[in-house]
Amino acid sequence: MMKKSITWIIACFILGSAAIAQDKENDEKEIKNVIQSAYIDGIQNSGEIEDIEEGFHPGFNLLIYKGNMMDKLPIYNWIEYVKMRKAKMAETDPPVEKTTVEFIDIDITGTAAVTKIKLFKGGEHIFTDYLSLYNFTDDGWKIVGKIYYQIPKEEK
Repeated sequence: MMKKSITWIIACFILGSAAIAQDKENDEKEIKNVIQSAYIDGIQNSGEIEDIEEGFHPGFNLLIYKGNMMDKLPIYNWIEYVKMRKAKMAETDPPVEKTTVEFIDIDITGTAAVTKIKLFKGGEHIFTDYLSLYNFTDDGWKIVGKIYYQIPKEEK
């Protein structure tokens, strides 16, 4: 009887661990999709405004650190900048080099996550970004905050 109980407990533990691992894989995939669609394709590469609005929470702020001072840029201001950049791009002939992403780390705890990503343009590392996300019950993963480090020319 004791042997069956131990076997049952081990089986439940293994099944539970597999389910947690599967959930984590699904969350990581969803987080990568949100970042790619809303941030990389949307903001960085002047994509669809709807994709940006879908992936960013309305309370999002980009925290800017410059000259030992800090400022913030709300998502609605950043979207206006993307709209202006898109209009300007429509007037120019040569296509702009696309920004690409390398996912370095995704750390998830419950409904909170942070990611470390590297951005590249023309194969050159230009930024390291740290994005914060929350998993909202009805809307899924949303980007809620960002800090970054711009790679100086001499480090490239």
